[in-house]
Amino acid sequence: MNLNISNLAKDMLNAAKPILNDYWKEVKPYVEKESKAFVQNLAMIAKLKLQGKITREEALIHIQIQRNSYRAVLTAVQGLGILMVEKALNAAIGAIKNAVNTAIGWSLL
Repeated sequence: MNLNISNLAKDMLNAAKPILNDYWKEVKPYVEKESKAFVQNLAMIAKLKLQGKITREEALIHIQIQRNSYRAVLTAVQGLGILMVEKALNAAIGAIKNAVNTAIGWSLL
């Protein structure tokens, strides 16, 4: 169960960029940071699952917390509305959904 954090973060970034294009210069550093944090959390979940130290329900809570962080950080950028942020987040997660769910063995995203 190996998740390539760098590649997954890039996939999330590339999926969010077209949606946030008008604000990309301002928002790019935040999207990079939040995408990396999101996939690092997924890697932690994968490791804990292998060790038998996390349930699917606990993993879903961790993911919800990470989604909330992504939303909060991006909505703080002037001009970005919640609907645009939610659309970008959904696109970013959609870009990695199959790879992550397959690698972890749970339907989490």
